[in-house]
Amino acid sequence: MYKIVEKTELSETISQHVIYAPLIAAKAKAGHFVILRSREGGERIPVTLVDWNPERGTVTLIIQAIGKSTTEMNALKQGDSFLDVAGPLGTPVEIKNWGTVLGVGGGVGIAELYPIARAYKEAGNKIVSILGARNKGLLILEKEMAELGEVIVTTDDGSAGRKGLVTDAMNDLYAAGRGPDAIFTIGPIPMMKFVALASLPHKTPTFASLNPVMLDGTGMCGGCRVEIGGKPKFACVDGPMFDAHQTNFDALLKRTAAYREQEKESLERYARDHQCRIGLH
Repeated sequence: MYKIVEKTELSETISQHVIYAPLIAAKAKAGHFVILRSREGGERIPVTLVDWNPERGTVTLIIQAIGKSTTEMNALKQGDSFLDVAGPLGTPVEIKNWGTVLGVGGGVGIAELYPIARAYKEAGNKIVSILGARNKGLLILEKEMAELGEVIVTTDDGSAGRKGLVTDAMNDLYAAGRGPDAIFTIGPIPMMKFVALASLPHKTPTFASLNPVMLDGTGMCGGCRVEIGGKPKFACVDGPMFDAHQTNFDALLKRTAAYREQEKESLERYARDHQCRIGLH
């Protein structure tokens, strides 16, 4: 069991969990992820590490309640425990001095971008971040990212920062002669696809953290297969960070949508059952 020692609600659907997991905290690096289970029989959910403290023996995760399993996880309170926290998993990001690194994060992907941007800052890079969200309520870690360097905020509805897309802000940087030396993007698949397309004419090395369906997290099941440069790779062991210009985002979108109807039905059933239980008390 892995105890939640701190919990913070970042929005109506996004929660930050600080979990006691000393063995993971001792080995964690930027780009690593863990696989969670909240209970026996529960779904295995991959979540990228946001922060870790080897002295305290804790890891920090940020979870957005999208389906039944993530909704169950965010219902856990401080003092409750996750049944399983397996990791650290994946291949950590190679940290080196590019010069200027642009981080493009969308929604909860900003949480996954933060430790990577921090590691590049510590390696001597200049950090510029573009943070996108549907609205102000879904914008997270703006203060923390600002401590690393310049931050540009975009929202779909204009409720924070400029109204528009992250690629609008990217194109403005290029137009102003401020193109970066490398780009790291994490967020919704369509966003990462268009970030890659926007940087391609400028030949800027661009990397995307991919989020396919994942089960065991050790390369055995093949559920997280992605297509990179026309060849199959497994996000859990070869990634999750890949060359965005070589990534087949359309195939990734198709695979992640394979169980969408079942996921919707499961969440609706959970919501009905949960309301019934509340009514009985």
